[in-house]
Formats: sequence, structure tokens, C-alpha cells
Amino acid sequence: MLSEAQKEHEMVSEESGGGGEGGRGCGRSCLSKCCLRQGAKLLLYCFSKIDEDLCLPVPKVQPRVSFLDRLLEEWDDRKVRGLFHHDIAACETKVLPGKHNFIIVLIEGRDLKKRPTEFRIDEVLQPFDGDKFNFTKIGQEELIFRFEESSNGKAGYFQSAPIMSSSSPNIIAINVSPIAHGHVLLIPRILDFLPQRIDCQSFLLAMYMVKAARNPYFRMGYNSLGAFATINHLHFQGYYLEVKFPVEKAPTQIIATVGSGVNVAELLEYPVRGLVFEGGKNMLDLSDTVSSACIFLQESNRPFNVLFSECGKRIFLLLQVARARSGFWCDGRTS
Repeated sequence: MLSEAQKEHEMVSEESGGGGEGGRGCGRSCLSKCCLRQGAKLLLYCFSKIDEDLCLPVPKVQPRVSFLDRLLEEWDDRKVRGLFHHDIAACETKVLPGKHNFIIVLIEGRDLKKRPTEFRIDEVLQPFDGDKFNFTKIGQEELIFRFEESSNGKAGYFQSAPIMSSSSPNIIAINVSPIAHGHVLLIPRILDFLPQRIDCQSFLLAMYMVKAARNPYFRMGYNSLGAFATINHLHFQGYYLEVKFPVEKAPTQIIATVGSGVNVAELLEYPVRGLVFEGGKNMLDLSDTVSSACIFLQESNRPFNVLFSECGKRIFLLLQVARARSGFWCDGRTS
């Protein structure tokens, strides 16, 4: 976390612009140590952990510019700059008839333009390989902002906040091959070079991000290796879509109550096997329960997807069969 002295003079007003200043480093303004720790100053959003209880009402005092509004504003700016492989708004979208009303999106050439899978698809846990593509190699122009815990309990933005030489920032960046408006990546502790592997700390960070959006149409997701992930560098997906997903409408049946009152339900009448988690005393209870289940699956070499729904109040854990890539994601969308 940044100190109060570092943050005070950097607070972003509602009129402030975004973006960042590339570091000197290698000259490519990338997200590796050479540039991030050599003078890079990037837009920072600090989230609050004070209202982490999922049952608490939204506080009356909010940042002048909401997290989601600013995220979408910055995403639209990258679209204007031409940083995406395609215009998702121009892609044909249909809702299929039938029981589940799956959503299909025609994105011509997306599979050809995506970076190739560079790892085995039959092993959920694999070591990080710095010689292969990872998110430190993308340019700073793809970055939306940093996402860090507030040190004073207040959420807000800070313009061009410096990165300490010993820190490994959490990064929110655009997905250059989007499947929906506002499609972004959350990359926890980017300079720690974590492989695509769930840990409790990173899972909780994703929970804070989906809750910071304060909008049920913004969801987060996670794909393990062997379940549509194509890059072995820890990341979560997030995007905005004003429609209820088929999996969110599927009937469920509670099969257990664990921890501090977290209910575990089984998905019924849905083509993918899965569990739904909700309840508990607070966000930490729910996060720890689901992340523990994910850790069990990955250590058992079982590929899976996670969908963070309803601002983090409901978490879907879907079991998959190992595969490198497909147009089908965990929410019932196809591309």
C-alpha cells in the first residue's frame, strides 16, 4: 500500500484524466520491472475493505467517479486508440431459443488473432515460464489502472501514482480480444510472475474488484489451464453485459452448509456440472470457502471455471474437461 504522504497530493478529482507515463527502462514502456520500477507513474484505484460484509448496504459516501464508470471510460478510450483486435460492438449477437437461452457472439477471426497456447492442456498446474508470453510483455497503453487496497479505508483514484521499487502491483488491463464491452484482465502482483493458479489472496482480490463495481451486470471470471485459459500467468477476466446469464438462471439445490454459514448448492438442469456458493458472515468467509475448493480441484488436476456473480454474492464453480481453447466461456456465452 502507498503511504498517506505519497497519496495525498496525487488524489484524482472527478475532472482528472487517466493514463500513465511510461518508464525509461527498456524503452518499450512495458509492464516488466525494467519499466514499472524505473519512473512509471500510473493511474491508481484504491479499494476499501471496510464494508466487506456482503449484507451491509452501500455507503452513502461514494467516490465522485465510480470504479465501474471510470473503468468503462478508460476502456472506451483504448477502443478509440485502436488497441483492440476487433470492434465488439459491431459483432453480431443472438440469444438462442430453447430452455437456457444461451448467448452467441460472432467474432470472425478471433481464434486466429489470439495468442497461441504455449503449454500442455492436460496439466492444470504448470510452472511459470518467463520465455513464453506473459503480461509483463504488454505495453503500458493497454493498462487501465492499478488496483490496490486503501490504507485509510477510503476508496478513490490517484493520478500518476509512483510505484515503489519493492512492490509488485495489481494491474487491470484491457483484453485486446474482447468478448463483451469493458472486457478487462485483473493481474494480481504482476511482477511476482505467478502461474495460472488460484491462491486465497488473489481470489479475494478478485472478489474486491467485482464488489467495487457495485453493479450486477459486471462479472468476474477465472479459467484454469485446461479450461480455456491460454496464458500461464495468473489473471482473472471481467466484463460488463446487461443481461442475465443462463447459468445465473439455472435452478439449484443446497447440498451443504460449511464454514461460517456458506451455503453450497448444486446446479440442476444445466449442461455443465457445477456448484454455487453464497452466504457466510462476510466476503472473506465466502472467498476462503470457494478458493479452497478451487485449490483442491487444481491440485487434483481437475480443470474448472469460476464466475463471480451479483457483485460477489454468488460464486459459480464449474467443472470442465481439459481443453486448450474454445469459444465457450463459463457464463454460457459462445464466440
